[in-house]
Amino acid sequence: MDQIVKKVQELGLTLPQCPAPIAAYVPATRNGDTIFVSGQLPSVNGDFSAFCGSVPKDISVEKAAEGAAICLMNNVAAALTLLEEDETLRLVQMQGFVQSSEGFHEQPAVLNGASELAVKIFGENGKHARTAVGVSALPKNVAVEISCTFQVIKAEAKFTGRYGWIEG
Repeated sequence: MDQIVKKVQELGLTLPQCPAPIAAYVPATRNGDTIFVSGQLPSVNGDFSAFCGSVPKDISVEKAAEGAAICLMNNVAAALTLLEEDETLRLVQMQGFVQSSEGFHEQPAVLNGASELAVKIFGENGKHARTAVGVSALPKNVAVEISCTFQVIKAEAKFTGRYGWIEG
């Protein structure tokens, strides 16, 4: 967990507090070594207003991609609440939803804001499978919503590539 916080700080970013749910659900749940994070909005201290509307009619692809990065940070914050001190995260899957204007087909460009940040924060552990879907509306009229699935690994474990993980 400490290495994630340190890397976020090295990038000049601030790890947010885990966002409070806006309905009847929990921010994240853990089953064994898997953490499922509920859909997170581009909320900064509870404020979504900078990232509302349909892409690209009301908000640019670039601004929505910034919102996607904030969604990722909120996913990380939620996942960290379920980690033990000697554990860290590997991003396994990202599911992203983009409020899209009619005829807009560049949802992956919006999600790249989150995917690129994931690799900066987690390195090899940030490479993930992803879904990018265009929708007509999202909660609070936000432009993007992202949920992530993380694998919990021991902090000292290293990814060896094709064959998995080794300790130390």
